[in-house]
Amino acid sequence: MMKLKLTLAFLLSGHLLMAQTSEKLIPYVHPIIGTQRMGHTFPGATAPFGMVQLSPETDTISYELNGKYNPDVYKYCAGYQYDDQTIVGFSHTHFSGTGHSDLGDFLIMPTVGPLKLNPGTAQQAHSGYRSAFSHTNEISEANYYKVKLDDYNIIAELTTSTRVGFHQYSFPKTDSAHIILDMESGIYNYPDKNVWTYIHVINDTLITGYRQTNGWARNRTLYFAISFSKPFTSHGFRNDSKKEVYRGFWGKLNQSKDFPEISGQQIKAWFNFNTSEGEKIKVKMALSPVSMDGAIQNMQAEIPGWNFEQVKADGQQQWETALHKIEISSKSEAEKENFYTAMYHALINPTVYTDVDGRYKGLDQNIHKADGFTNYTTFSLWDTYRALHPLFNIIEPKRNADMVRSMLAHYEQSPEHMLPVWSNSANENWCMSGYHAVAVIADAIAKEHLNGYDPQKALEACVVTARHRNYEGIGDYMDKGYVPDEKSGVSVSNTLEYAYDDWSIAQAAQKLGRDDIYKEFSKRALNYANVYDPASGFMRPRLNDGSFRKNFDPLSTNNQGFIEGNAWNYTLFVPHDPAALMNLMGGESRFVRYLDSLFTMELPDKYFAETEDITRDGIIGNYVHGNEPSHHVAYLYNWTHQPWKTQARVRMILKKMYHPTPDGLGGNDDCGQMSAWYIFSTLGFYPVAPGNNIYQIGSPAIDGATLHLENGQTFKITVKNQSDKNVYVQRLTLNGKDLPGYQLSYDQIKNGGELVFYMGGKPKK
Repeated sequence: MMKLKLTLAFLLSGHLLMAQTSEKLIPYVHPIIGTQRMGHTFPGATAPFGMVQLSPETDTISYELNGKYNPDVYKYCAGYQYDDQTIVGFSHTHFSGTGHSDLGDFLIMPTVGPLKLNPGTAQQAHSGYRSAFSHTNEISEANYYKVKLDDYNIIAELTTSTRVGFHQYSFPKTDSAHIILDMESGIYNYPDKNVWTYIHVINDTLITGYRQTNGWARNRTLYFAISFSKPFTSHGFRNDSKKEVYRGFWGKLNQSKDFPEISGQQIKAWFNFNTSEGEKIKVKMALSPVSMDGAIQNMQAEIPGWNFEQVKADGQQQWETALHKIEISSKSEAEKENFYTAMYHALINPTVYTDVDGRYKGLDQNIHKADGFTNYTTFSLWDTYRALHPLFNIIEPKRNADMVRSMLAHYEQSPEHMLPVWSNSANENWCMSGYHAVAVIADAIAKEHLNGYDPQKALEACVVTARHRNYEGIGDYMDKGYVPDEKSGVSVSNTLEYAYDDWSIAQAAQKLGRDDIYKEFSKRALNYANVYDPASGFMRPRLNDGSFRKNFDPLSTNNQGFIEGNAWNYTLFVPHDPAALMNLMGGESRFVRYLDSLFTMELPDKYFAETEDITRDGIIGNYVHGNEPSHHVAYLYNWTHQPWKTQARVRMILKKMYHPTPDGLGGNDDCGQMSAWYIFSTLGFYPVAPGNNIYQIGSPAIDGATLHLENGQTFKITVKNQSDKNVYVQRLTLNGKDLPGYQLSYDQIKNGGELVFYMGGKPKK
């Protein structure tokens, strides 16, 4: 009888487990979150870490206006703004949540009626091929997007595989259906951005081509192959290129209609069809960083047929698998929507940058083959080293190891012989400060996620990068211990970020037994103190002669020696040694007052009016959550005798900065960093200093979670008495034993077990 009861209990528990793990999580994912105002996310279709991000563009704002930067273009970093009322078309590459941009390749737009080849303007929509649309006729899911193009009565549906975008257009009955391919269109576009474009019409269903651009990535070439489900009846080209002084002897041929190829800087193509009512024309566009043949092979390997629903289902199953790596329990529907949309946004970047045969273009512009790993690109490292890559080290360690190998391949192929700073599509963009690839590599070494690469060679790449004297003040930093104000407009933030990166190199060196490197970079890691001004109590620009800059405003985010932040926030950027920073600033009492003031004082608009990446949306007091340099700050109370303030601050930030609405992100999602902060903080812990194996305890905002780890272990989080009022941790246990010190280690997670939070409504002092 006892055995029967145990068997029944086991079966019931197994059934409950299956019920929990089989819950569909995609219904909680809303890619539309962050598409309004500052989030800069896109609502279209993509697979996890996919090469293709197939999404609508809602305007074609130029990067240039009267020969200068056009600030209006900033809204369109992802091509889509929720408040817009027209759609220009659907392009195949997008950054997710960035504060600068590029891409928007190969825009396709279906139309009916008289052919129009100009996109028109939002103010005069009918002057071009764009169409009005309504959010009531728009669906945005993981790997699926659907919208009605009102002006043409066309239903557009989008889905993807990793390397192929799949369009499905339901047309009305007409003998004037068109599918436009606009090779001029792009994000952060300007008239001379296209270096060269090419289209080859192989037959009436297969097109290939490429585009080379000079944008954020200054030497970027992307190849494509298009396949139509139905033969087109005719096609045409238009060449708007203005600067082709020499055109050769092509005038011998009639290129005006149904010609097989065209080249130029600014070209458009159109393909004509006759359609019956509701007829679906499907379009597959495969991408390749290598060649047009590579694009065809990618298409044949990933989507050989025409079953749109099957491709959608396959992609959504990939998302279900990825999302289920963390299963949460919460009584709040909004919390689940926030959490799983954050998971979705966190798993978009970095992106795959290899063909199915493993070939890719390298930084040296040669073709390479990834041997034993998948090559990735889109490394927004100033953002993502903080929480995104540490998140991968828990739930995607093998993939993160491939990302590290991709960074090392970048280093080997780089003409400058440096690890990536901000790289995309076989190009280094050199955006933002620091050399934060070293922090990602150090964190992977600390957690022994190597996947075949030599850690000693990885350490060497870190050291060579950090000793690159002619890169943004590193030489002065090595000689003086700081970057002089005269040499850089962001001298203080550079000094602080270099110091943190140097600490991470020292941690890797210590683990690998390189005492010489450990000592060198441990000393460099102390350089943060060289830009601290005890007279003002802030990190402050320091001149070449050793004196501090006289004209200095610690509230301003403009021209004060910091990148996208002010002295109030950046003074706290010593994540590798908060205890020493606290002593430097005058001890615990003053440190706590400083932190309290940061969250409670008011920052007037004038102090960030000239900084486009910082707006009121992302500010609490003077704490700027909408930008990354302060993402560790709420956890600094853990180094004081008042850790309950970390718990309260974290829960406040979660409530104020994240909402399941189009304007639900308080700042650029920055390739998943903003979302990764949310994921960690909602679970109840955060990696303040990637490069070691310690996480700081905060305050979980859910009832529990189960993390399914790649090593087969599960790490369970249980939260007792969790509520919006019970934000304070009363007790912590790990596997039934008290966990002291408001810290959690990576090994404690990796080995599996159960972390239990006991929560209450009053601080435990």
